[in-house]
Amino acid sequence: MKEHKEKLNRPWVVFLIALLCCALWSSAIPCVKIGYRLFAVDTSSTSTVILFAGLRFFFAGIFIIAFQSLKAKKWIRPKKSSAKDILVLGMFQTVLQYIFFYLGVANTAGVKASILVALNTFFAILVSTLVFRFEKLTVKKILGCAIGFAGVVLVNTAGSSLQGGFSMLGDGALIISAIANAVASSLTKIYAKDEDPVTLSGYQFLLGGAVMILGGLAAGGRITQISLGAVLILIYLVLISSVAYTLWMILLAHNPVSKVAVYGFMNPIMGVFLSSVILSNEKKITTGILIISLLLVSAGILIVNGQFRTKKELQK
Repeated sequence: MKEHKEKLNRPWVVFLIALLCCALWSSAIPCVKIGYRLFAVDTSSTSTVILFAGLRFFFAGIFIIAFQSLKAKKWIRPKKSSAKDILVLGMFQTVLQYIFFYLGVANTAGVKASILVALNTFFAILVSTLVFRFEKLTVKKILGCAIGFAGVVLVNTAGSSLQGGFSMLGDGALIISAIANAVASSLTKIYAKDEDPVTLSGYQFLLGGAVMILGGLAAGGRITQISLGAVLILIYLVLISSVAYTLWMILLAHNPVSKVAVYGFMNPIMGVFLSSVILSNEKKITTGILIISLLLVSAGILIVNGQFRTKKELQK
């Protein structure tokens, strides 16, 4: 067990797992849009969008629990003492984050939405250092985040503009979503000390997804069209959520939040690239802009993870 935990602390292991998570999440962006079309989801109906999202996370929870149970050859159950933890985590990680996320995306320009989503990383590090005090907020962490954020802004504003004022229903909702994500990241680190992170992931998805489904239905949301293609895309989205979030929670359980969260800057970069390749109506990003953005994000990740040392540190 100790050897397993040590492997999860190794920089190259964190890098590979985090990169896989970001690649999966980024592929979800165009796939969600394809899912809207195949299920004939009215994106102007918030209740229907929340219902669609709830189905994704509810089945992701079932998949995680079933897979882990087969692996353990017994039905996995959380400890009785973990019930409150799962409830709180499910509210922040799934319900609050994604209700406000989908609400914000529906009421904010795509460019602004992508940049605001990248605030997840900033807030995750700030909440971890200033609120829960898991680690110290250093100049390197601030500098790394600033450089990584610059890469996100560059790739999303290339050939576009940030017109329009602040919208509480759009921009404000995305900021609330980012804060919920940040709190969930730190809560995961706390709760995973007493409960298996995979079990936490499965049951918080199950609970959060159920709340979103019931809420969406109660507010009038409906899925009126189902086809084989729609079911297949939902299955893929379920797999993305179950695999990526479970791996991410495992990384958070065994590493400083800042060293994991900073990889979140890769999401908007990969999302722009994959959307431009998969979706014909998305803007195309030039290779030069994409490379520069990736270099900035990579530099930010390296700085936060301590690959660059200050002059004072080198003299020690």
